[in-house]
Amino acid sequence: MMTITDNDGHEELDKFTVEESRIMNKGVHSASISREALAQLGDGQIAYIKTIRSEDVPALFPQAPQIAPGLKLFALHAADGTPIMITDSREAAVANAWSNELQTLSVH
Repeated sequence: MMTITDNDGHEELDKFTVEESRIMNKGVHSASISREALAQLGDGQIAYIKTIRSEDVPALFPQAPQIAPGLKLFALHAADGTPIMITDSREAAVANAWSNELQTLSVH
């Protein structure tokens, strides 16, 4: 097992390595979770930051102005995947989450 931390440096529960997880879950099928159930996680207090390309912006934020292609950007999303904001720095996305009292988690 390994211990990981969230974006704020708080230690989370021990997480199993991929191999340990594979062994423990052999023959177990993963369940999907609905957007509605995911939205209820953290009672609206959890968000995640995802690295995106500028080419992805129109799909996430149709009202956004045109952005030059090839840029690395950061999108802040609610737990259910709803995009909240986009920025060119991870630090700005974290700051926006904190200002809205959202706990940020990393997704990969």
